[in-house]
Amino acid sequence: SKLSNTFHSHVDEGFKKSLEDLGLDYLDLYLIHFPIAQRYVPIDVRYPPEWIYDPNAANPCMEFDDSVTYFDTWTCLEGLQTRGSVRNIGVCNIGTTMLRQLLAYARIKPAVLQIELHPYNTQQKLLQFARSAGVQVMAFSNLGSASYVELGMATPAESLIDHAVIKTIAQTNDKTPAQVLLRWGVQRGTAVIPKTANLTRLKENIDLFDFSLSAADMAAIDALDAGRRFNDPGVFCQLAFNTF
Repeated sequence: SKLSNTFHSHVDEGFKKSLEDLGLDYLDLYLIHFPIAQRYVPIDVRYPPEWIYDPNAANPCMEFDDSVTYFDTWTCLEGLQTRGSVRNIGVCNIGTTMLRQLLAYARIKPAVLQIELHPYNTQQKLLQFARSAGVQVMAFSNLGSASYVELGMATPAESLIDHAVIKTIAQTNDKTPAQVLLRWGVQRGTAVIPKTANLTRLKENIDLFDFSLSAADMAAIDALDAGRRFNDPGVFCQLAFNTF
């Protein structure tokens, strides 16, 4: 589970609510969703709090809590792990510099870094640094733009599933384009987390371990990198939440 932006100042409360919602006594992994501390919204006022502080305001927007540092939030997560409430803690959506800073002061090293990773956004240097620091990288948006087109955050032309390079490699390996994209992530040493409600696709997403991509295949996919990030708060917060 993940810590909402509005609970950076109330980590224990946010964590307890996650446990209650899931019906569990502990979590295997708890992540800081974004490195953004927003103003606290009490659970009895609105839950989930979402991104806008007051939807009924004359000018609805995000509001931030600058009194809370990332150090403060991480220290609270360390407390959860120390008490046995969670077995592993980690972070999401941060880069090399911020991860390096976190490792410098962390009493408990993050077990996982979850970031957007796909062939249009390979983040090779961040992946290399995390690996050298012993932090497991978990990749989301493994298939690229697929889930962002309907949100207006990507165009159909940016589809990796339909990219000629991916389709050719899929045909060569007698696999689907989605399986090629997921296998690429696996061979890079990342944990891939595709989501689907379709049973056929679910089975397809698991069927990744009876083939390997060649070095030439991997290089061809790596070469698609364009630094294209679809899930970018610097873009969508201004468009969707009236906040820069």
